[in-house]
Amino acid sequence: MALPVALYFQFESADRQMRELVTRAIQDRSGLIADALRPALKEVDTASPLSLNNELAKYSSNGTVLKLMFQPAGERDAGRFYFVASAPQVRPDAMTAELDELGHRGILQRLSQACIWDATDEIRYRQADGSVELLTSIIPIRTPSGCWVLTSTHVTSEFLNTSIGRPYWETREIRLAAIIYLVVALLALLVAISIRLSLHRFRTVANEISQGRIGDHAFARRNVVPELSTVATELDKLVHDLQRVSRQIRQSAEDNAHSFKTPLAAIRSALEPVRRAVPGNDARARRAIEIVDSSLARLLALVNAAQSYDINTAEMLEAPRLPTDVGQTIGEAVHHLRELLANRDINLIRRLDEGIMVRAGRGMLEVVVQNVLENAISFSPAGSTVAVTLTANEDTVELQIDDEGPGIEPGTIDHVFERYFSSRPGGAEGSTEVAGHSGLGLWIVRRNVEALGGQVSAANRPGGGLSVVIVLPRNGHR
Repeated sequence: MALPVALYFQFESADRQMRELVTRAIQDRSGLIADALRPALKEVDTASPLSLNNELAKYSSNGTVLKLMFQPAGERDAGRFYFVASAPQVRPDAMTAELDELGHRGILQRLSQACIWDATDEIRYRQADGSVELLTSIIPIRTPSGCWVLTSTHVTSEFLNTSIGRPYWETREIRLAAIIYLVVALLALLVAISIRLSLHRFRTVANEISQGRIGDHAFARRNVVPELSTVATELDKLVHDLQRVSRQIRQSAEDNAHSFKTPLAAIRSALEPVRRAVPGNDARARRAIEIVDSSLARLLALVNAAQSYDINTAEMLEAPRLPTDVGQTIGEAVHHLRELLANRDINLIRRLDEGIMVRAGRGMLEVVVQNVLENAISFSPAGSTVAVTLTANEDTVELQIDDEGPGIEPGTIDHVFERYFSSRPGGAEGSTEVAGHSGLGLWIVRRNVEALGGQVSAANRPGGGLSVVIVLPRNGHR
């Protein structure tokens, strides 16, 4: 947009300089003609001025029109001028129209001033016959009989390369350039709109893919811009690769879990006869069996956590984002943990707004709620309370889970959502009350929440305990 403006002013400056040179040359030429006519005008008989037509014809050229006007000495105050001669000669029947045109354009009014001082101007006007002329100079010639005024005009065909007598933007070249620029700008706008529409289609396709409502090669089938065909093909390939990787991750998680759980089950079964065979008074052997049993429990918890993590990763890649009722998800998580709440003698308070929906993949939101609740329960002392609050704003949904546990050291609270981080007190590492104490639970929470376009944070409560706040875009909009 800036380039045409900059070029216009550059060309306009060059045209202005050329216009000044041409105007000065015309004025000098008109002055020379006036000087050449001065002797003849001193001797001419004003009663029979028609002989001046032949005199003017000597200095006339193609495209140049000379007119000679006369103001008698006694009529200076009246400001009256008489049309005396012209070259080319004006027909008698066109004389009245010529004078009317000169009066209408204000040229006659300037003749009186020209008798006092030279008055030059650039005035564009149209003759009665339709031709276009350009007034370039008005030269006064004083004689004893009165004041003669020579007007020198030129047709615009002589000045096609300048803008004399008109704004620069009215020149043919500028108008042609403006038309070309507008056409190019329009084409660029159409291309930009076309690409924008295609990108909007891509966005719609991506949204439909995330909701599982569209098949293979969706981007290529929706694309209408040839320049984006390669991009559409690559996007379809990317979606296909993600789906393939998702299936491979899920299959690998199931195979690995099965491979680990089978020998672990065999070890646990084989441990029972050993346990029964160890004498009750052999404390060292009993302690060794407890360590093996605890290690098996921890190893099984790690296998389950790894399987859950891999399956959840696969669902993040492949599962469609579907409308999910957050309140119902919380209810299902609480139902799953009801026995743990009863065994730990922990009260659960729910303050939930009804009908709050977000878009989430299958199992993604369930894992988030369950992991945070399990973490809160595992740290809460017996007889304490865990509070779950769900509120909806115009664009976001906020889920807050508060417990009355020990909280987290202020120096490490920023690391609570990092991988393998754990602040569990000593002895709790071997607990099997809640599966998944592997330092991955809250990291999975953060990963899933950010994948859904949300944010998660944790802070120590003023009265003791930890508060975890999850903010998600409402209805899945980012």
